[in-house]
Amino acid sequence: MDPFLTSAVYLVSTQLDQLLVVNMPKVKTNRIKYPDGWELIEPTLRELDAKMREAENDPHDGKRKCEALWPIFKIAHQKSQYIYDLYYKRNEISKELYEFCLEQGYGDRNLIAKWKKSGYERLCCLQCIQPRDHNFGTTCVCRVPKQLREAENVECVHCGCRGCASGD
Repeated sequence: MDPFLTSAVYLVSTQLDQLLVVNMPKVKTNRIKYPDGWELIEPTLRELDAKMREAENDPHDGKRKCEALWPIFKIAHQKSQYIYDLYYKRNEISKELYEFCLEQGYGDRNLIAKWKKSGYERLCCLQCIQPRDHNFGTTCVCRVPKQLREAENVECVHCGCRGCASGD
């Protein structure tokens, strides 16, 4: 065999091996580094996650389509409220742990941002303030204070809230 051809084949095979090594994807691991204080809030968050799985798997026979989602919205609200209270009201968790919880999906960052604004402290879900989701470009009926409502018993179609307007 020609020595030039042999060296060319060797060169191509080594370059191919190098390309395969360079372009191989990195192996991802599921190892998450939990911040300090995680062990204090983990049991509550795991319990709320278990309730969420149970609510997702509950049969919704005989319920309206929107009513089947109400327990899920309620539990998502509870998880976000728990994290919000720990960080902003009780100052029991660090900013690092707070950010970690939001990044991992234990709380809704946008809902918590609304809670920090005046008039939205008791907001139940973000759909209630979306004008595109309601008739006449307004907000949900649960956002109307109780003293201004015409009907006594009001339930939000989106989340089942009975009134989250401030001043109730």
